[in-house]
Amino acid sequence: MTEVLDRARTAAEGEGNVPFPGGTVPPDDRAVLDELLSHLGDERNLSPNTLAAYRRDLEQFAEFCRRSKSSVVAANVKTVRSFLAQRATLGDARSSVARKASALRTFYRFAVRRKLRADNPAALVQTPKKQKRLPAVIKRAHLDTLLALPPDDDPFGVRDRAILELLYGCGIRVGELCALDLEDLDFFRSQVRVLGKGRKERLVPFGDPCAAALRTYIATARPKTMNDSSPPAALLYNRRGRRMGQRDVRAMVAAYVGEVVPGGKASPHTFRHTFATHLLDAGADLRAVQELLGHVDLRTTQIYTQVSRERLRSVYDDAHPRA
Repeated sequence: MTEVLDRARTAAEGEGNVPFPGGTVPPDDRAVLDELLSHLGDERNLSPNTLAAYRRDLEQFAEFCRRSKSSVVAANVKTVRSFLAQRATLGDARSSVARKASALRTFYRFAVRRKLRADNPAALVQTPKKQKRLPAVIKRAHLDTLLALPPDDDPFGVRDRAILELLYGCGIRVGELCALDLEDLDFFRSQVRVLGKGRKERLVPFGDPCAAALRTYIATARPKTMNDSSPPAALLYNRRGRRMGQRDVRAMVAAYVGEVVPGGKASPHTFRHTFATHLLDAGADLRAVQELLGHVDLRTTQIYTQVSRERLRSVYDDAHPRA
C-alpha cells in the first residue's frame, strides 16, 4: 500500500492523475473499494441494495480510471468531473449521475480518513439536481379491482392477494416485504414488524382486509407453496419454494397491474406512494405518515403533500362551476 499512498499524496498536491505501467490499476484500489463497502455494511448498516449500487458505481469509475491509466485513489477533480459528464452523455438519468457522485464523495471521505490522500476531489464537483417528479398513485377505482383480482382457488393466487394487501395496507418497501418472517406478524395487535433501511425496526399496523388475507394465506395456501427445502421461517415463497425475492414480487405486481391500470405502469413502490397519499388525503398527520413509512427525514415524506394538493386541484378543476 506504500506505493499507492505515495502516488495518492502526489495527486493530492496537484500533479494530476498518476499513470501506471501497462495501463493497469493496481490491486490496492480494489482493496480500498472492498474495505469501504465492508465498512458501509458493518458500521453504517446500509442495505444490501444500496451496497450493490455503490459497488456498481465505484467499479464503473474504476474502469474509467483504468482506461485513463490512473488510480482510483489518486484521481483528481478533473477525472471525477469527466467521468460524471461521460455518464450523462451516455444517457444516465440525473438521479443516477447524482448517486454516482454521492458514492465517489463517500469513497474519498473514507480515503481521507484512512490517510490515503489529503483531499476529497468529488466534493468540488457539482452534480445536476434531481428532477422532482410527483410519485404515481393508483386510483381508488383501479385499486379496488386490483386487490380483488388474484384468484382464491389457487394457493399462489391467495398468496398474491396477501402480498397486495400488505403493500397497500402497510406501505412497506418491496425489500421489506420479502424479508418478512412468519413471526413478524402480530394478529393480536394487528401489526407487522418491519426491518427497514439501516436495519431499523418499526411496527406498522394493518387493517381487517389485510389481516383476513394473511390469515387465509397462512392457513390454507402457505403450506402448499412450500417444499422440503423451503426456509421454514419465511412468510412468502415463490413457485420454487424459496423465499420470495424482489424480482418475483415485481413480476407478480406487473402481471396484475397490466390487467387493470391503464398503461400498466405501476410497481410495488407505487402501492407505497398510494398508501401515503391516501392517508394524507384522509387527514392523517404528516409525522405519523413519516413514522409509518420509516422515513428518517420529514422532507422525504412531504412530497406526498404535493401529490394531495395536485389531486385537490384536479377535483376543483373537474367539479367547480367557476374552475
